[in-house]
Amino acid sequence: MKRAASPDSLTEKGRRILLQEAEAILRMAERLDGSFSSAVSLLAGCKGKIIISGMGKSGIIGQKMAATMSSTGSTAVFLHPAEAAHGDLGIVQKHDVVIGLSKSGTTEELNFIIPPLRQIGVKIIAMTGSRRSFLGENADITLDTGIGTEACPYDLAPTTSTTAMLAMGDALAIALMEEKQFTQRDFALSHPKGALGRRLTVRVGDIMAKGDAVPVVHESSSLSDLILEMTSKRYGVSAVVDSDGRLKGIFTDGDLRRLVQKGEEFLSRTAGDVMTAGPKTAGPDMLAKECLDILETWRITQLMVCDALNRPIGLIHLHDLLTLGL
Repeated sequence: MKRAASPDSLTEKGRRILLQEAEAILRMAERLDGSFSSAVSLLAGCKGKIIISGMGKSGIIGQKMAATMSSTGSTAVFLHPAEAAHGDLGIVQKHDVVIGLSKSGTTEELNFIIPPLRQIGVKIIAMTGSRRSFLGENADITLDTGIGTEACPYDLAPTTSTTAMLAMGDALAIALMEEKQFTQRDFALSHPKGALGRRLTVRVGDIMAKGDAVPVVHESSSLSDLILEMTSKRYGVSAVVDSDGRLKGIFTDGDLRRLVQKGEEFLSRTAGDVMTAGPKTAGPDMLAKECLDILETWRITQLMVCDALNRPIGLIHLHDLLTLGL
């Protein structure tokens, strides 16, 4: 009975495989030439869809490429070559660009649809390890993803070759994203459910307390009225405004504690006497993430939200932002 390999030897095998695949990517990077920039330019100028096709493991890499491109500013779809030959080729229009993936460039199902793609008039980018294959020679642009051998000990199972394709696909997608000046804001719009999407799409005006929920007193109000307003609205803060409704300052429960600790007579004072003037504020169109940055930088827990005339229209609390998972 064959003895099981030791944990150390298995770890060493894993390290060897990782290094082999990493070296293949490094060699591919060294061979990269003007074909890559031509491919990016072609994709950036595409007025239709980017259609990615491949069989088997190459097809799986193609699906990942389509997903990455779709999420980074390009309309990309995966087309199964066998299904394409049975009617799905109808999704292809002449303004599209097709990327074909094949390690050998001789994949029958993929090569079968090359002639009709040519008749439709699309541009074709090949991603293959053989420039002189049918796929490589019939493409407008060929990207070399050739490797030495697979990580598979029999040089059979697609491993290093699919890793090379995946890396080349990522390079295409990210270079294309930068060429199209796709921003974080754009990325967030296609990822609204994730934490990044919330950070870059949710605005202060979407989540702030507003209307009667916002604690506000006039600067001439008594301290008793100020404390009542602050505590009844449960935010531990109140805005202090002038006769035109513009924000003059704020008063917090921390300010109240400090007054008590001084032991001085303060109940006869007005809100204007005890407020903290010139507080930090937010605007309703400010991103929630920017608001969180202000709170964390200044170590405060709430911000008054003011309009263009500096009139309080809302209040944002740290807990509101934390609830969003920011």
